[in-house]
Amino acid sequence: MILSMTGFGRAETVYEGKKITIDIKSLNSKNFDLNVKIPLRYKEKEFDIRKLLNDKILRGKVDCYINCESLEDNNDVKINQDVVKNYMNQLREVGSDAPEFELLKMAVRMPDALSTKNSDLEENEWKTLLETVENSISKFIEFRQTEGNNLAVEIEKIVQNIEYNLNQVAQYEEERIQPIKDRYQAALKNFENIDETRYYQEMVYFVEKLDISEEKVRLSQHIKYYLEVMRNEDFNGKKLGFIAQEMGREINTLGSKANHSEIQKLVVEMKDDLEKIKEQTLNIL
Repeated sequence: MILSMTGFGRAETVYEGKKITIDIKSLNSKNFDLNVKIPLRYKEKEFDIRKLLNDKILRGKVDCYINCESLEDNNDVKINQDVVKNYMNQLREVGSDAPEFELLKMAVRMPDALSTKNSDLEENEWKTLLETVENSISKFIEFRQTEGNNLAVEIEKIVQNIEYNLNQVAQYEEERIQPIKDRYQAALKNFENIDETRYYQEMVYFVEKLDISEEKVRLSQHIKYYLEVMRNEDFNGKKLGFIAQEMGREINTLGSKANHSEIQKLVVEMKDDLEKIKEQTLNIL
């Protein structure tokens, strides 16, 4: 079973007049690259949240957005007036001739100018937040599974196309060797005193160089192994990428030895399909 690195999960809950919303989304990446945006209220738990995401998501370029919205009319934010006035006085002393309104705007951006009432995070609220994160991760993984199933169906069709084209090579193998033999035999008529034993030795050597039996067998084995890993192993994206590289080597060698226009066409088709597989494999966890 394969999982897509592309995923999305959202979970919401309400706790004591606050609406907590968590969105997780990801794109493909070689490693785990996590970006978390979290309200100041929950900053002390950022490490725990990051660890949970790391353990569950494993790989990908991941964005996690946690939003906390008040559903009540009361305002938890308090302006520390004495602090703001002190900042404004200091700004005047350093020679600022800005209008009062501009001084006020600068002052409220300073440290400790604003404070939040009841800012301590209670244990029950943390448990609620943690459950919401876990729910979001569960939905995220479900999304990955659905996308992974779609990927598996598409990739399997492409792999089967490569296997089909590989099987079509056999019908042209005899054709590709006979013209070479005929061309050499025609050329020999222009010479006298030919050492036929040496001639046949050279022909055998040349035909062996063009032999593609091993490439066909290895490519067939790689195809079977790719499908086996895709169907039976978890978190197999990197392994499938390595197998696809090996498939590419055999297809390239087969193309260099082809010496036949129809086989070359089949090789081009296999290369085109292999590029599609490599592109899709990049999105497998």
